[in-house]
Amino acid sequence: MTLKLKRTPGLYLVGFMACGKTSVGLSLARELGWSFIDIDREIEAKEGKRITQIFLERGEAVFRNLETEMIGSRVARIEACNPCVVALGGGAFVQPRNWELIENNGVTVWLDCALETIRQRLGDDTTRPLAADRSALARLFEDRRPLYGRADFRIEVDTDDISAIVGKILDLPIF
Repeated sequence: MTLKLKRTPGLYLVGFMACGKTSVGLSLARELGWSFIDIDREIEAKEGKRITQIFLERGEAVFRNLETEMIGSRVARIEACNPCVVALGGGAFVQPRNWELIENNGVTVWLDCALETIRQRLGDDTTRPLAADRSALARLFEDRRPLYGRADFRIEVDTDDISAIVGKILDLPIF
């Protein structure tokens, strides 16, 4: 891997749904003394609706546009030297326009989690629109893996111990 200097102090956590981006991001931001942003929660707050409602009422394409706008606004704040850990939604990083927004504006870390762990964590959760069809979950998981592989770093998330995962991230050569 070739390391290159990034222009801004942003750390973007990417990965499949339920891999721990929000939990790890909160803890990591606290450890670094940085702000934390969960893009999905920010969209919900702005729209006054859950992601599931947005998908149902307005469709995935509208949601993806909202997502790109929110990522763009956060990148602008990070570019203004406001260090931040950002948890991207599971599909955000695989969208080409979002990739372009963050590629040179921080460091991306892929939280790579086994599909069986994802299934266990999801349990009976019906609030995630793209997890509703459990038979398509494995295909979606496999389709996204090569795109997550573009991240600057990959951390294997083989535990539910948040502090251990944060420790792995803090051991990366960027710190």
